[in-house]
Amino acid sequence: MKAVVCTKYGPPEVLQLKEVEKPIPKDNEILIRIFTVVVATEDPLVRKGKPYFGRVFFGFTKPKKPIQGAEFAGEIEAVGKDVKLFKKDDCVFGSTGFNQGCYAEYACVPEKELLSIKPPNITNEEAAPVCSALTAWNFLRAKANIQSGQNVLINGASGSVGSAAVQIAKVFEAEITGVCSTANMEMVKSLGADKAIDYTNEDFTKNGLTYDIIFDVAGKSSFSQCKNSLKQRGIYLSPVLTPSILVQMFLTTMFSSKKAKFSATGLQPLPKRLTFLTEVIKLFEKGKLKTIIDKRYQLEQIVEAHRYVESGHKRGNVVITINHHKDKNV
Repeated sequence: MKAVVCTKYGPPEVLQLKEVEKPIPKDNEILIRIFTVVVATEDPLVRKGKPYFGRVFFGFTKPKKPIQGAEFAGEIEAVGKDVKLFKKDDCVFGSTGFNQGCYAEYACVPEKELLSIKPPNITNEEAAPVCSALTAWNFLRAKANIQSGQNVLINGASGSVGSAAVQIAKVFEAEITGVCSTANMEMVKSLGADKAIDYTNEDFTKNGLTYDIIFDVAGKSSFSQCKNSLKQRGIYLSPVLTPSILVQMFLTTMFSSKKAKFSATGLQPLPKRLTFLTEVIKLFEKGKLKTIIDKRYQLEQIVEAHRYVESGHKRGNVVITINHHKDKNV
């Protein structure tokens, strides 16, 4: 089978398309024919091995898993003898997390993984990035307990997580301000934002407005910078792990009515993530949540796709379509 192989950390060119052995599922695994895989914001970081503490999960001197990529949609080709929840020909989507392995025509996934049957009303292209919405759900619902009428600011509202966060906040009837570039303001408003701030012209931390929740998807600010923009009992959310956010989490827990919170969604217990996924799927089925696709590439264009994602200018999601499944629902 064709797969993108990465045997060392480095620039996009370390990703090489090769012929490799097709995997064979273990007794508890599912063999999935991959139709669509996401090039997520964190994928270039995994490829570079940065930040360095991430190498605890991905390999200290070189990638532990030479085939990267985690979020996918596809069809089950075979199941191991102990698999109970899925069967051959099921259309599925999900994430392999730290196990990676999805920049390929086929991947083996444990049955007990972040995996679900694909709803019939969404395509593979739309389904593959759904797990990015789990981060938005985790922060806004599980961590901040978003409520109707709250003022919510989403910094980085045009990206994969940010675009999902805008839509989820809209479901909970919040007043939403999205921060993005000039080019993306109309898109962010179309997703449900009541107001869009162009970060190239305005610093939201200095305009005097205050919010119940500030979700810094972009990781471009800090609790200290945003503190005056939070209402009393306001919450600052960051998905980016830094020493600063860890210190502020501790200090605000002890001494402040305003809170700083970090969470690694991918490290949440699997039952909790599956619960998040169930809620997110309901929103897709009701038409209240959709994935935004910015660019589409072929597997042979993986280097170009990584360059684009790494540029920081993507809006929504970037997906890879596997060539020999053009006739499938992509």
